[in-house]
Amino acid sequence: MVILLFSCQTTPVTQSQTTTTATPTATPTTAQTPANFPRVASVNSEATLPAQLPPLPYAFGALEKAIDAQTMQLHHDRHHAAYVNNLNEAIKQSPDLQNRSVESLLRDLNSVPENIRNTVRNNGGGHLNHTIFWQIMSPNGGGQPTGEIAQEINQTFGSFDGFRKQFNSAGGDRFGSGWVWLVRNPQGQLQIVSTPNQDSPIMDGNYPIMGNDVWEHAYYLRYQNRRAEYLDNWWNVVNWAEVNRRAQASQQRS
Repeated sequence: MVILLFSCQTTPVTQSQTTTTATPTATPTTAQTPANFPRVASVNSEATLPAQLPPLPYAFGALEKAIDAQTMQLHHDRHHAAYVNNLNEAIKQSPDLQNRSVESLLRDLNSVPENIRNTVRNNGGGHLNHTIFWQIMSPNGGGQPTGEIAQEINQTFGSFDGFRKQFNSAGGDRFGSGWVWLVRNPQGQLQIVSTPNQDSPIMDGNYPIMGNDVWEHAYYLRYQNRRAEYLDNWWNVVNWAEVNRRAQASQQRS
């Protein structure tokens, strides 16, 4: 438990430490600026303030192919809930921010008062990242991607196996705590990036299509230090229908 608690502490970050994986032969779509990206928390709604903990769309034990029930309960009810509570407490200090979405705050952190900026960055990012995370997993997930995202992955990375290998490598290489993502970058290309702590890809103008949490609290009870095994098993619960919806939404202007 000491290890789990320690793993929940953020590593100080003074500037962007996003790691980018080169995108081979990407097929550009219409370039979009961050302001033009559609909603990120889900394809239908933004993460509004005050923040609320979204319910899991499945039982704690439903993702046993990859993640055990105890980890899911602690991850959702303790860790995600803490991000929500900490964000709301910080925002109380600046009532003028309460009519904005979490996404707008993260896209323009310089507009957030300096005394709560890091709190908003860490906890707003944690809330947004996890809101996405729960949606892009499913008890009926796994297998090969289908639809437009399958075609785009093949065009960009050569094959699904090639994409999965690069994605897992980026997640394994993320030192300490963070996330690995498939994003659509401002040039309209698919790209694999990893972000430190709870930084959101939207802070760099990227639209998060899918992402995996590589904080130790996401996997340590079952996998201990075997992050690579967790990364491999996680593909068994990927909700490709939701990933497809997000990929399609990322090509649309809001």
